[in-house]
Order: sequence, then C-alpha cells, then structure tokens
Amino acid sequence: MIETIKNWDESLFIYLNSIHADFLDPIMYLLTQTWPWIPLYMFLLYLIIKSHGKSSWWLLISIGLTILIADQFTSGFMKPFFERLRPCHDPKWEGIVHNFGRCGGQFGFASSHASNSFAIATFMILALGNYYPNIKWLILWAVFFSYTRVYLGVHYPADIIVGGLVGVGAAWISYQTGQKLYHQLHFKRSNQDS
Repeated sequence: MIETIKNWDESLFIYLNSIHADFLDPIMYLLTQTWPWIPLYMFLLYLIIKSHGKSSWWLLISIGLTILIADQFTSGFMKPFFERLRPCHDPKWEGIVHNFGRCGGQFGFASSHASNSFAIATFMILALGNYYPNIKWLILWAVFFSYTRVYLGVHYPADIIVGGLVGVGAAWISYQTGQKLYHQLHFKRSNQDS
C-alpha cells in the first residue's frame, strides 16, 4: 500500500514538475522566498490589530506559536525521522527533474513551506473570518506558495499535502490554546476588578 502511494506520488511529481517554462523559473524561485510576501504579512498584521484592537496580543503570540509548531515539527522532527530524499537530491531522477535554484537540505518530507503557509492561512481564517469573510482566499495563496516547491523540483506532492495538514493542525491547536488562555486571563481580571 505504501509503495503504491509512493509510486503515485512520484508519478504526479514528474508530471507536475515537467510543466514549466524557462521564463517562469526565476519568477517561481522569487515567489518561493519569504521576503516578497512581507507586504502580505504586514497587511494581515494590520487586519488583526484593526479588528481586535488591544486584545491583539494573544493572537500575535498564537501566530508565533503556530509558526514554531509548524516549522519545527516538519524540519526538526519529520525530515530527520523519515529521511525521504528531496527529488532534486535523489540520483534516480538525475536528468529528469527540472530543478531551478537551490535544492535545499537533503530531506524533504514534509515541506516546511507548505506547513508554514497553510498554518498562516488557517490561523488568519480562524482569527479574521468573522470580520473579513474573504480572508478564506488565503488558502489559494498557500496552495500556490506550496506548489512552487514542486515546480522547482524540491518537493513531492505528498511532502506538500502532509506539510499542509501539519500547518492546519498547528494553527488550530495554537488558536484554540491562545483563545482559552486569553479568556481565562480576561475572566480572572474581570473578577479582580469587580
């Protein structure tokens, strides 16, 4: 069963990775970096402060926790545990994989890019969805951001899917934890004031 899934994953990777254009390579490489998205992150920060005001602090702490969990679980635990070679490091794909830019570390399961982007998108939907219903479109950004990794030849689709699920889980855990902490502190403060 696992071997079958692995074969499907590799076949899908080869198909998706083969769809590329030379002029897009530097653009996709640029868009897989963090810094081009800083304006988006600043805008999301603005929306949090605008919608939550003084109580934004617990959301900002929870976002930090979200990224910490998502990134460390994939990079610090999963990659060294599973030791699945990135396609661009696997000798069997030499001459087949379209790889542009840096290949990255030796192992790729699961994708930290996918984990972090889906963590941010999910957290923002949880935190801002009632204020800005269109925020759910951040999922498309996370999908695109994650897809750049397949396009560049550094991750298999399964790396992306599992990384995305880790990110969603990290966001949900952090949001729920932060919300409970905030309500407990707020309730305690209200009782002390009365």
